[in-house]
Amino acid sequence: MICTVIHNKNFEQILEALEQCEMAEIRLDSCRMSAREIQECFSSDVPLIATCRLAELMASEPSLQDESMTQQSREIKAAQIAEKRLCQAIEAGARYVDVEIEAPKQMSKRVRNVAHENGTVFIRSYHDFEGTASVDALRTLVVKCHYHGADMVKVATMASSQEDAERVLSLYEWCGGMQGTDMENLADGGLIAFCMGEAGRESRLECLRRGAPFTYTALDGDEAVAPGQWSMSEMKAAVYGEAGHRYPQLDPLSVPCSKSFAQRAIIAAALADGVSHLRGYTPCGDNEAALAVARELGADVQLDGTTITIKGVAASRGLLSALGAGDHATVHVGESGLLARMVIPLMAQLHEGPVEVTGEKTLLKRPLTGAREILEAVGCGVKEILRCAQDDREDAVRIPLTVEGPLKSGGRVVISGKHGSQLITGLLMALSFAEKNTTLVVNDPKSIPYIFITLEVLKKFGVKIGNEMLGGRDFLESNGDWSLCTEMVFKVRGGQRLKATDIDLEGDWSAAANFLVAGAVFGKVEVAGLDTTSLQADLSIMDILMDAGASLSQVDGARGNIAVQRAPLRAFNVDASNCPDLFPVISVLAAFCQGTSRIAGLGRLANKESDRAKAILEMLSQMGVEAHRKDDELVVKGYSLVQRLLGQSSGESCQPGLLKGGEYTSHHDHRMVMALKVASLGADGPIVIDDEDCVAKSFPSFNEQFSLM
Repeated sequence: MICTVIHNKNFEQILEALEQCEMAEIRLDSCRMSAREIQECFSSDVPLIATCRLAELMASEPSLQDESMTQQSREIKAAQIAEKRLCQAIEAGARYVDVEIEAPKQMSKRVRNVAHENGTVFIRSYHDFEGTASVDALRTLVVKCHYHGADMVKVATMASSQEDAERVLSLYEWCGGMQGTDMENLADGGLIAFCMGEAGRESRLECLRRGAPFTYTALDGDEAVAPGQWSMSEMKAAVYGEAGHRYPQLDPLSVPCSKSFAQRAIIAAALADGVSHLRGYTPCGDNEAALAVARELGADVQLDGTTITIKGVAASRGLLSALGAGDHATVHVGESGLLARMVIPLMAQLHEGPVEVTGEKTLLKRPLTGAREILEAVGCGVKEILRCAQDDREDAVRIPLTVEGPLKSGGRVVISGKHGSQLITGLLMALSFAEKNTTLVVNDPKSIPYIFITLEVLKKFGVKIGNEMLGGRDFLESNGDWSLCTEMVFKVRGGQRLKATDIDLEGDWSAAANFLVAGAVFGKVEVAGLDTTSLQADLSIMDILMDAGASLSQVDGARGNIAVQRAPLRAFNVDASNCPDLFPVISVLAAFCQGTSRIAGLGRLANKESDRAKAILEMLSQMGVEAHRKDDELVVKGYSLVQRLLGQSSGESCQPGLLKGGEYTSHHDHRMVMALKVASLGADGPIVIDDEDCVAKSFPSFNEQFSLM
């Protein structure tokens, strides 16, 4: 990225300058601001570096010009002033803070501690305005900076020849050999090394190609801070060319309602006693399938704009007469895996006699792995109608199938949760209608946030279910980290009835993740209609983006618009077992994050709309991204957008380039379509997708919204 140095400006001039910058360094030694102005300045969405050079401060700060002060007193006071300003900037939201290696030890230590407390990247910098040392001396300086607490190291020397510049640039290759040591972070976007002077001018661009997360430029019209510094416009033209690779999005993008919430609420409202209102509804294939099921169950469903009014059937055992009697009872769940898994135990519990559950499209090919074992544990009979020859596993039942109950209730039932939460959602709903109280024990639970969505929706409809999460010492010490939970225990009181209620449906984090990733890599995006207090698992995209270094902000409370802006991105590690729908788009994110990212949870992807793990690896391979599977992890070697752009322009095969355009298959998977669309913003040519219409399953207006970016 291009970091523009802002110096000798007042507060108003700084704010005006930031409107032109994708990233900036604020020189607090020459930019005079009050504490309030520092607070406002560093709360900007633009990624900012706070810098306060002691030598410049001593030369310009009026309070340090008293001739009666000794040099030592002047140096002590300068360090105090610099420390105060830097800490104010950090606490206001500075993304980076830069402290020279020559700064007093205690001052540096205090600034570093404040930086780490606030999640600010701590840069230790070395400048030589006289010349360039030997290779060994330069390496020693990098080690010294790292030893003194650097998250990132900056080395800038004066070059009198191309040989000087090449010695400094050789540090990138040297750091690349640091993998497996405590300095390995420097190899992946942790080093900024270039030369000053005319002989070093090209190194300011070349450092980006070799792995620097950003380079420094002068603000257009300003005098360069150091010899050989490019102007911002010159560097933008050299890096981005005519394409710009900046996609400004002026108006907030909207996302559909969460189908995880909507489908649960629709079925609960259909079974409830009374009239429910579900506000904020947006149609999609899966939601419409849920409304169709509600009508099949006998509920009266009316849609007025974005509000659904549902008069429920006051369900209890044997009262679902609308389904028909005997062998003629049928429920059609469309293409929705969640709806199928909810309906199966509910129909077994509530209908007297067998119920045929049918579906369509990709759902007919997706095995309900583990379903037979779970359903038999609660006394539910299940029989496939069409047995697939390729499935010799007894638990791999598929739609269409018939189920028959009632469920066995009372006592303790132990099941496995390793295949996901959706069938557990249906069981919790169904067991609340049982005659007796049941303790449901789920071992090795997955997609835990979705289980809590179920409990939250049921609670709104008057059904209360006790729950407890258990695990080993690591779980207890983690203060409840879902990924470390090994067992969930649910206390389900029988004989409960759903009562009508009114609900505001949340915006869908699964859909929003695609826009947020696009903004983090390629430009700036603002998304409306989300709730940051949500139980949705895919809210994790916020944590993933922050871990990767993206610039995120939100105004006006938990439901305010969320803005994300391009920033230097670094590799991340995440366990996506509880948010598998994020896998496709965060694999694209990883391709643009410098370093090697690891995404755990591949085992959760086999039975989605496609074999999503296989589909993602095929997509990345075709795009020219280095990626492989290691046990349950997806391992992706990423490069920054700037590295890919410059590698493309260099024409050298050893350099990473933009992703490869061409013809791609979505495998009829809506999540893969969205990920491919995001990837197309960083491709060397058009990405043509064989089936884009399948996005209607969750987000019919996605392509229209995406075109507004």
